[in-house]
Amino acid sequence: MSGLTAELVVDGRAPQTPALAPDGRLLCYVLAPVSRTGDHLDTELWLVDLDDAAARRATADTATESRPRWSADSETLFFLSDRADRGTSQVHRLADGAAAAVTDWRAGILDHLPLAEPHVIALLAEDEPTEQDARRARDRDDAIVVGEREPRARLRLLDLRTGHVTTPEVFGDRHVVELRQRPDGGPLAVLTQASSDHDYGPRTGRLHLFDPETGTAEDLGPVEAEARSLAWWHSEDGWHLGYVALTPPVLQAGTAVFDLAVDSRVRRNRTAGLPRCPTELCQTDAAPLVVFADGLNTTLARLDPTGPTTLSQHPGRLDTLTVTPGGTTIAALTGTRYQPANVRVGSPTGPLRKITNTRPELDGITFGAQRPLAYRAADGLDLDGLLVLPVGKSASDGPFPLVTIAHGGPYDRYADRLQLFWFPSAQWLAAAGYAVFLPNPRGGQGHGHQFALSVAGRVGQEEWTDIMGGIDLLVAEGVADPGRLGIAGGSHGGFMAAWAIGQTDRFRAALVLAGVTDWGMLAATGENGQFEAALGGSTGWDGIGPHPHDAVSPVSFASHVRTPVLLLHGAEDTNVPLGQSAYFHRALRHFGAEHEFVIYPREGHSIQERNHQLDILRRTRAWFDRWLRP
Repeated sequence: MSGLTAELVVDGRAPQTPALAPDGRLLCYVLAPVSRTGDHLDTELWLVDLDDAAARRATADTATESRPRWSADSETLFFLSDRADRGTSQVHRLADGAAAAVTDWRAGILDHLPLAEPHVIALLAEDEPTEQDARRARDRDDAIVVGEREPRARLRLLDLRTGHVTTPEVFGDRHVVELRQRPDGGPLAVLTQASSDHDYGPRTGRLHLFDPETGTAEDLGPVEAEARSLAWWHSEDGWHLGYVALTPPVLQAGTAVFDLAVDSRVRRNRTAGLPRCPTELCQTDAAPLVVFADGLNTTLARLDPTGPTTLSQHPGRLDTLTVTPGGTTIAALTGTRYQPANVRVGSPTGPLRKITNTRPELDGITFGAQRPLAYRAADGLDLDGLLVLPVGKSASDGPFPLVTIAHGGPYDRYADRLQLFWFPSAQWLAAAGYAVFLPNPRGGQGHGHQFALSVAGRVGQEEWTDIMGGIDLLVAEGVADPGRLGIAGGSHGGFMAAWAIGQTDRFRAALVLAGVTDWGMLAATGENGQFEAALGGSTGWDGIGPHPHDAVSPVSFASHVRTPVLLLHGAEDTNVPLGQSAYFHRALRHFGAEHEFVIYPREGHSIQERNHQLDILRRTRAWFDRWLRP
């Protein structure tokens, strides 16, 4: 053992959402616990002086604090906090070391943006409850009529001098998603959707211009699905507005940076054909910066008129980028193979220096050796992944029991970073003597649009043989013991684990965390139904079956399962509802297959409570120990 305990994994704290002051002197970040012990996730705001890296906590209250935003003059920090009414966030202002609320909106504030006009803050908030709403609540007259009184985030303007909040009636009943002001202090770019519903809303996006001085708006037209990450820049032909969105027409596709020339309304895909995937677009006073998932690593580029110009490359991931207006200083969350993500600061061209150390308790832990894998699929496609060896072992000490952990998404990826999390993760198993394979099959992020698109309607096909090819390689190299193979995964990775044991008897144990077992049912009940329909290839209302999704649903192959399987699921999961695991459980019970089914009360798709996270970590090891290391 390496000294790694379940408590060390879940009791840590991680930095989130760094925000650089415009003058580059200070940085604020949120410090959040990995797990929750009460009803609320208590977070903290920290300030770092970038001249000497001295850090201090900015606030002292017990609260959920989030979304730090600086004023244009760098003198004031605004943030959200629920210190007065837990669960209901208000905008607070930190100035001269003291924090005070500047809103008292009964519905709470969802997001905020300090504007160039120093006395105005743009807010995103739902409507306040009316007297009729209060009466209905008292009388329990709370029948939900779908489509009626659906919550909508609306654009509102706060005047800091008077405390008065106004709601411009310019977007009708549309749900406002994101705001970005032009760098010269001009209009706001506003991204809206027809609904806040996850299944319907992201496919109905439109862009608008809003003038905060006149209160008028202009419709710029529709945008591609899942649009986000707005950024302005100026070019020879005037102002441009960019965003990251899915490449049309299929919902399961790689992301792209889209460029809308505001005057001409001409829109272009600025990253078409690139073998990497944009994840963030970050506004400056000149050309915006683009973060690309690039295989196992990350590339930072500048969006020049001729296309993206690479500025620097970073191992693993680079997340939640923040940049000074002049584009000279950036900060982001990034780590290494053996160190968790921390805030790092520097030039866009690198290198970045670490200015936080939020997990010192891991400094003395010995981790398993991690190395990238590169191999080819059966059809010749180049693939990558990671191999993590048991702690203290080298490949020549093999063969080892091997657990393959499939990633979620499928539009996600394994990056070359520390693989230690509350869910089944490589370093947690490596500490118990397992080798772990982390494959990046087709359908994932980091290799361009076509790579991601290739699984639409074909889940479990080539992506499955991609994974098997990597396992075969590790068996051939003497790393993996072919008689002691396990497979695990969560969400789409849970689908892959459930799929695997219906296709082969090679695995002696499997773990399925919040996994997809029936694509038709998920399209009908999951919160991202149309996205799931694109993956599964059909819906139940496509006519009399059999349907294409039946052929790629693990439950259809339950009679073939001979592998003992552990099913884990959150009771309140709306992304992949509990019924997915319940369905598989009943099928396995019907056919007499060895399995356990564990339900975590109060939990959604991501398990939050400390005791539940501890249970998952311990149960994961115990399950694989039982079947792979008897």
